Amino acid sequence: MTLDPLDPVVPPGLSAEGADPADAPGRDPDRPRRFPLKLGATVPVPRRLVGAPALLSSGSPVVAAGVSEAAARGARPVPEAPRAVVASPGVGMDSRAFRLRMVERLRRDGCVDEGVLEAMGVVPRHQFVDAGLAGQAYEDTSLPIGLGQTISKPTVVARMLSLLRHRPGGTQLSRVLEIGTGCGYQAALLSMLARQAYSVERLRALYDRARDHLAPIRADNLRLIYGDGRLGHPPNAPYDGIIAAACGEALPPAWLEQLAVGGRLVAPVHEGGGNHQVLMVVDRLADGRLVHTVHEGVRFVPLESGTSESGQG
Repeated sequence: MTLDPLDPVVPPGLSAEGADPADAPGRDPDRPRRFPLKLGATVPVPRRLVGAPALLSSGSPVVAAGVSEAAARGARPVPEAPRAVVASPGVGMDSRAFRLRMVERLRRDGCVDEGVLEAMGVVPRHQFVDAGLAGQAYEDTSLPIGLGQTISKPTVVARMLSLLRHRPGGTQLSRVLEIGTGCGYQAALLSMLARQAYSVERLRALYDRARDHLAPIRADNLRLIYGDGRLGHPPNAPYDGIIAAACGEALPPAWLEQLAVGGRLVAPVHEGGGNHQVLMVVDRLADGRLVHTVHEGVRFVPLESGTSESGQG
């Protein structure tokens, strides 16, 4: 299993002057951080969220850029806050107007989670698909990303993220796990909506592609993992939220085991043993019980086990 820390984008030595007013005392904790941040801006990270020493692969620490050797030996310094750089207001497909039109359509279609809408209005979806499909990136359609996989259409992404946030434990997500990184688009959104996000991809080629797509963002609260998504990611469990982008006959036991008290799992599953897929929501209550609810029909690629270096199977 491979962990990939995404390096912070702000070079060392920049001051904290001009910090984002969204991070001022009293800001709404449910509102995602704005990005790109102003040049030189940094945002305080609560000490209890420091997780660098926990990022282990085969017993070895993975040290992100800017983390000292002391941190690698087990010290827990407070790292710089998550931050990201995405498309400028620009022209053409880089224009924020494209994203805002998509957001307004989502709002008209019934998405009322302003945190999700704000994140989707910032992350440039067209940068996560092939150039030949970029013109369709802000339409409400799924698109192929290679190796038999797809990027979900915006309405499905917005719906699943909204369900994930409105859990019994509250809308503020501390630690989330995504099963199926794909092209990396939803992982980018999760980096805005959660304090720490982990995303697992079983196909090496897609894992590498997602790293390339996410390179301009470089959110240091996001970790990519090459591994078997059916196993979840035990090293950083439990998770407040788990979200899956592939459909299985049943929910893997590992996902349920790694769901925190007050946490929520959102995943597509086959209903009644047939080909019909539905969104399943599972909540772990304060007494430890799991409560399942079934939502609307969806269509996702199959959930497979194991990993693949070749991209086949």
